[in-house]
Amino acid sequence: MRIIFMGTPEFAVPALQAIAAEKSAFDIVLVVTGKDKPRKSKYAAVEPSPVKQAALALELPVHEVDDVKDPAFAEIVAAYRPDVIVVAAFRILPPTVYEQAHFGSFNLHASLLPAYRGAAPINWSIIKGDHETGVTTFFLQQRVDTGTIILQEKTTIAPDENAADLACRLSEIGARVVVSTLHLIASGAVDVSDQNESLASRAPKLTRDNTRIDWGQPVAVIHDFIRGLAIKPAAWTTFQGKTMKIFRATPGVLLPEDASAISGRVLVNQGRLYAACSDGWLELLSLQLEGKKYMEASEFARGFRQNTGNSLFV
Repeated sequence: MRIIFMGTPEFAVPALQAIAAEKSAFDIVLVVTGKDKPRKSKYAAVEPSPVKQAALALELPVHEVDDVKDPAFAEIVAAYRPDVIVVAAFRILPPTVYEQAHFGSFNLHASLLPAYRGAAPINWSIIKGDHETGVTTFFLQQRVDTGTIILQEKTTIAPDENAADLACRLSEIGARVVVSTLHLIASGAVDVSDQNESLASRAPKLTRDNTRIDWGQPVAVIHDFIRGLAIKPAAWTTFQGKTMKIFRATPGVLLPEDASAISGRVLVNQGRLYAACSDGWLELLSLQLEGKKYMEASEFARGFRQNTGNSLFV
């Protein structure tokens, strides 16, 4: 079976490697990924995507694309005569591209569709406080993330698991599901199911506006918010006029003498850093203040000077 694989970030790498490991069944004729990005390091001009790096290590042909809607790209895809196109964390493909696959094109999505359709399903599943998530493979169609479901696999979200850790686990689960999906397609035994539109929810792109912490929310809600945005892009707040990213936190003990603290108040107690939420205290564990390096919150606490009028997160 001739496969074209399309993906860019680290999340897609295990799926590519898993397909490549089954050489007797699948022939990856092309790997499509995003263009190399400018690199900050003075020792290199550009940085290839994680998928490109993995493909080159596997000695697979690579095509970098900037505009998937360019008719020339559809012609390139057609020239490789794919039986199946596998998509994992890539762009929204036009029909002129995904219809080139003889047996169809499918996507690996990091949620239990129809839940969390969109760009950031892993983040939003944690932000919303879910205890369970999973991956889905589905055949592509014109409306984004709405195609017929091929396979799904569920997994539990641990209470302190953040988005980066969950993404790593889901990428490994997804790799197995992608290979199973390909075997089903190859055998002609695919039994698809329609998505239930009444259960659909959105996972919009993360922006500066929707990643800011609202300290007026309960402890549990803010804890999930921070977990859901760690490590990138990271939940943020402002402290004394500067942006502060918060990477890790844990529900703290409510101190009786400060039970009525206003939301956002910052407090150091026994070398630990706390922030007041609507119903209690959240202990901050790691953070980064604008212009400073990443640090443990205890390090920040050592240099903290309590000032009632200016010791607030806003």
